[in-house]
Amino acid sequence: MPLDAVVLIVVAGLFAVVSGVNDGGAVLATGLKLPTVRPATGVLVLVLMVALVPLVTHQVALTFVTRLATFDEPGGRLAMTCAVVSSLAVVTVLSAKGRPTSLTLAVVGGLTGAGLGWGLPVSAGSVGLVLAFGLAAPFAGGLLAWVLIRVLVSVTTARGLPRWHWAGFLLQTLAYAANDGQKMLAVFMIALGFSDAPLAYTSLVALLFGLGTLYGLPRAGRTLGREIIASRPPHGVVAELAAGTAVVASAAVGMPVSMTQSIAGGLIGAGVAQGGGRVRWYAAVKIVVAWLLTLPASGLLGWVLASMVKGIASVELS
Repeated sequence: MPLDAVVLIVVAGLFAVVSGVNDGGAVLATGLKLPTVRPATGVLVLVLMVALVPLVTHQVALTFVTRLATFDEPGGRLAMTCAVVSSLAVVTVLSAKGRPTSLTLAVVGGLTGAGLGWGLPVSAGSVGLVLAFGLAAPFAGGLLAWVLIRVLVSVTTARGLPRWHWAGFLLQTLAYAANDGQKMLAVFMIALGFSDAPLAYTSLVALLFGLGTLYGLPRAGRTLGREIIASRPPHGVVAELAAGTAVVASAAVGMPVSMTQSIAGGLIGAGVAQGGGRVRWYAAVKIVVAWLLTLPASGLLGWVLASMVKGIASVELS
């Protein structure tokens, strides 16, 4: 196996674990105030979704691989490695400074920057379309939550809330596996050179992701479940339903969007519907600033890293 493939496989494994730390806990965190879905059950269902849903559809993974930049050309694996390393570096730095951000935004920026730095074909139209969907997702989640919280409060009793929680949880995990979570599969697709989604590879991705989720769940629960709004159980249920709907809709057209952004938007929308005082705007602004920094920072770092690695590789070959 070529050395560049081995390096990318190792990076892909690390990326799947970090995705679990960054994303997995966030997907589960909104419902932690309800005992309906226990954490262990939640992790198991999420891992199974990540393993099985790509067998049915992996259009979003193909978008990461083919629509932003063309990584099946010579040097594509090294360029992808630069993109993933850049995105991980930016997310790590921002998280260390207490600014949790979107790993999906970081990947889009890293892929675009690394593609440009390596001289690969980059589709400006596709990048712009992905960014448009990414920007719209939290607003869509917020608007849906603003409507749903009113409906839920008027038609549901405390006894009926667990049923809605299960529905929202299942929808949200399905949405993550069909959309945001497929960025992990995309890296393995480039590393190993496959265009379908064999169960062996999706299971490996899901296992690594699950390990990261177990580690990141407590921190993510604090960030989304407590910092953005003074969350009550209905807020979490509505955020699940709203974010799941927005992300599934994006997956249907192959557009990657961030589940964490959609969940945050859903929590804010639910909070605003019951009085803006519930929303901790300083925390919301802190997260939005991190989002705005993530894509250009990862894009610039990806461009610099890919340019350097390409230059070194060219010198060694000559």
